[in-house]
Amino acid sequence: MKLPDEGQQLRIYIGENDSHKGKPLYEAIVLKAREINLAGATVIRGIMGFGANSRIHTKKILRLSQDLPIVIDIVDTSENIEKLMPFLNETVKEGLITRKEVKIIKYLHNNK
Repeated sequence: MKLPDEGQQLRIYIGENDSHKGKPLYEAIVLKAREINLAGATVIRGIMGFGANSRIHTKKILRLSQDLPIVIDIVDTSENIEKLMPFLNETVKEGLITRKEVKIIKYLHNNK
């Protein structure tokens, strides 16, 4: 897949415990992005954060996993990002979604 020089970055901020149809929400979002042939998606697990309710989520020794922050990062064309928006509107019940213009420097894959 060839991407143009200009694209959009979509970032979805959710909690690790958020789910959709019995599976982690981050997994459902990545699988949907793949299903509609977006260029790629990366899931990042945070070690600390807070959201709209100001409750701290952190990874501590005594609290091994307390709904840690998750960020899903996707870069593609505006048209392709738009294809994912109805799914996100349906499935993301809590969190933050941002979208911004980005300059794409390089997008390559190995043809093996």
